[in-house]
Amino acid sequence: MTEAAATLTRFVADELDRPIAPAVTTFAAELAARGGRGVVGVLFYGSALRTGATDGLLDFYVLLDQLEAWDQTPFQRAGNRRLPPNVEYAESTAAGMTLRAKLAVMTLEQFVDHARAMSLDTTIWARFAQPAGLAWRRDAFAGQQIAEAVAVACRGAAWWAAHLGPERGRAGEFWQALFSRTYASELRVEGTNRPGSIIDAAPERYDAMLRLAWAAEGIEFEERGGTGAPVLAPRISEQQRADAKRAWRTRARLAKPLNLARLAKAAFTFSGGADYIAWKIERHSGHKEIVTPFQRRHPLLAAGPALWRLWRKGVLR
Repeated sequence: MTEAAATLTRFVADELDRPIAPAVTTFAAELAARGGRGVVGVLFYGSALRTGATDGLLDFYVLLDQLEAWDQTPFQRAGNRRLPPNVEYAESTAAGMTLRAKLAVMTLEQFVDHARAMSLDTTIWARFAQPAGLAWRRDAFAGQQIAEAVAVACRGAAWWAAHLGPERGRAGEFWQALFSRTYASELRVEGTNRPGSIIDAAPERYDAMLRLAWAAEGIEFEERGGTGAPVLAPRISEQQRADAKRAWRTRARLAKPLNLARLAKAAFTFSGGADYIAWKIERHSGHKEIVTPFQRRHPLLAAGPALWRLWRKGVLR
């Protein structure tokens, strides 16, 4: 590992080690216990991390040594091997409050493969170039492994920011250009101002991380001062930019089909889906739907009659 890469990894490790709400770390430990020693760590990310709110849906990534460490059917495991990650819904009770989470499950090796800049899948580096926390780790060595993995995601995102962003601009402009592309390519419900709000929440952090990630990637850049944030100019040729734009068009064409494929896979592999849907209905309508054991075992078979009954009651109007 080069000194520049090590510096970026230390930056990421410090960020991952920042305090997280005790209820969240307890929940993460419960999830880790499901996989025993096969769980390397549990990453916490998303809006709940940024705001500190725990009444919505928490977002976790459970990273494993091997997929066999997690309790999945052979069919679910095969789906996770071909199109990671598998997604599950889980609940926990802390201090009399119910916490709810969406967890993505994959191996650490899969995470690193998908975090690289040249991966055809943009979701890992797009998410983990943003702040994250390490809610649980197996030991100090596992924590270091995860910091190195997240640093790979930061480097991947920064590479694309340099090649798809302006020829020169402030750090936020590079991230804005990148996240606008990634959000546009995925199936999302957020408004068009979402990328800007993410950057505005921690502008100094994105500025520092961009420089460190460019250095780790070997991307040279000029820096000019003045009023406000410095102007950065990565030394990238016109040919390199053109090649990157062609490569991005391939990824942009694949992004929505990959999202749809994951949604289709989730119809058969999403564990806890019946409880998740019941919670969403209650959260948005105030109607509490009791989930039966049959619905938990066969969510697809039970979905039609349940939705029809709710429609008849006026809940879904």
